[in-house]
Amino acid sequence: MAKRAKSAKKRGRKRVAWTKAHERELRTHSKKKTPVTSIARAMKRTAGALRQKAHAMGLSLGHRR
Repeated sequence: MAKRAKSAKKRGRKRVAWTKAHERELRTHSKKKTPVTSIARAMKRTAGALRQKAHAMGLSLGHRR
C-alpha cells in the first residue's frame, strides 16, 4: 500500500478564540431566536462550534424545529 505524500495540503481552519464580545453576540442571537445558519455566516464560525459554545454557556440554539 502506498502512503500519502507528506506535501498533501490539508484544508484546515485556524481556531478563533471566543471573546466576551463574541459570547455577548451569541447570547443576543439566542434570545432573538436567529437560525443557526444565519448566526454561523454572521460570526464566521461553523454551526457545530456555535452549538457547542451555546451548550457550554447554557443557551439554546436551533429554535426552528
